[in-house]
Amino acid sequence: MEILSLAIIFLHMFTGLIEGKGVITRIVPQGMGFFLEIQAEFSLENTKVGDSIAVDGICLTATSVKKKIFTAEASPETIAKTTLKYKKPGDLVNLERALKLGDPLGGHLVSGHVDGTGRIIKILSLQEYHLFEIEVPSELSHYLIPKGSIAIDGISLTINEIENNLIRLMIIPHTFKVTTLSIKKPGDFVNIEIDMIAKMVYKWVKPYLSKMEEKPQEKITVDFLKKHGFA
Repeated sequence: MEILSLAIIFLHMFTGLIEGKGVITRIVPQGMGFFLEIQAEFSLENTKVGDSIAVDGICLTATSVKKKIFTAEASPETIAKTTLKYKKPGDLVNLERALKLGDPLGGHLVSGHVDGTGRIIKILSLQEYHLFEIEVPSELSHYLIPKGSIAIDGISLTINEIENNLIRLMIIPHTFKVTTLSIKKPGDFVNIEIDMIAKMVYKWVKPYLSKMEEKPQEKITVDFLKKHGFA
């Protein structure tokens, strides 16, 4: 089942390396959802109707494409689970088109399926670098590790430190410049996607973690991993 799920996910994958920004030009209500019209700052040549585009890390399907402008439909579920509910015309968003077979994989594997929203607590300027402190939902914190990957508004980033459900991320000048991180401020909400490999690993080892709580003396070692078929 996990292999089948991964195969389906790979039909539309992203890297978390943002191609450029776009501006929301229109939001049109459509039943319980709405249509978005977005103008990209780069050419959408070779992009066609039906292609997947990550908008602030949210996988959306292009319903029309013309030069640098595309439209996409957001369902009630997508709006409820992401920062789309806060968006308005004129807002900037990060954009990335889905990988094609043979494309180089930078960043990390990103599905565009947002796990939840987080809130920026603090932004510190450290000369040309910026340290972001973001509060993530507590139910996601057990997937996170220092130096692990995470997607914030579709941007592939590395976690520097974790303190309970607070993560700290050091943003390099290039990433700060080419993404919407440069316009963020404390209190803003961001989309969060956990590293899918971390989610898979946690699912596989969770039954054993419960047993280890009953037997504190048992630890995860190389021998433990071999015994249970993980190595």
